[in-house]
Amino acid sequence: MAKKLVWKGGALLAPVPPVMVTCSDGERDNVFTVAWTGLINTVPPKTYISVRPSRYSYGLIKKSGEFALNLTPSSLVSACDWCGIHTGRKSDKFKRFSLEKVPASEIGVPLIAQCPMALECRVFDVIEMETHHMFLADIVAVDVDEELVDGDGRLHLERAGLCAFAHGEYFRLGESLGKFGFSVRKKHKSKAPAKASKTAKASKTAKASKTAKASKPAKASKPAKASKPAKTSEGAMKSPKKKKRTASGGK
Repeated sequence: MAKKLVWKGGALLAPVPPVMVTCSDGERDNVFTVAWTGLINTVPPKTYISVRPSRYSYGLIKKSGEFALNLTPSSLVSACDWCGIHTGRKSDKFKRFSLEKVPASEIGVPLIAQCPMALECRVFDVIEMETHHMFLADIVAVDVDEELVDGDGRLHLERAGLCAFAHGEYFRLGESLGKFGFSVRKKHKSKAPAKASKTAKASKTAKASKTAKASKPAKASKPAKASKPAKTSEGAMKSPKKKKRTASGGK
């Protein structure tokens, strides 16, 4: 196991979402990039963004009390980076990157049409800290591209091609490693394959049995019994009679 180095505390949380935040004071619209954001409550849904008071957008949000989090797809990573560096005081970022404005449903801030999802937010509190002020906000509406929702109304955010930001670099989200709860989900064993396996084993056994029977040597046929000699007429098997001696032949 690698040895850990101990550093002093720092803002090294990663990955984080580089969202394109749109805001407006009713007269001028702007978009800027924020990575210090996240969820703080589920019901009702709440979020936050941390913004330096020196940023141009800080004053717009403070005045209107509204903003939108536009989730950044990889196709807009260049615009996302540029909008996080340059101020809206001197340039129209929407025009520079041909970002199309679409109206929000619950707030008076435009959304970015090229972003697959946007969270409409209304500020309910501001927490002032040393370098950033945290805008706490209610998520009052969510706008989603229709192509990301299937026929059953299920959202497929994995199709959006979103970006992530980690230690000064942008990354495209890629391979899925598992859905929430996969590590504790019970695996259902299929019984069908087991039955098929038993059938296969029985078939193999039957074949083996037939093969074994076929391989046994055939029984040798019994030797034929020797046939008995046929019976002849009476006296045929008797030895022939000896010839009588003649007188001349003896003393």
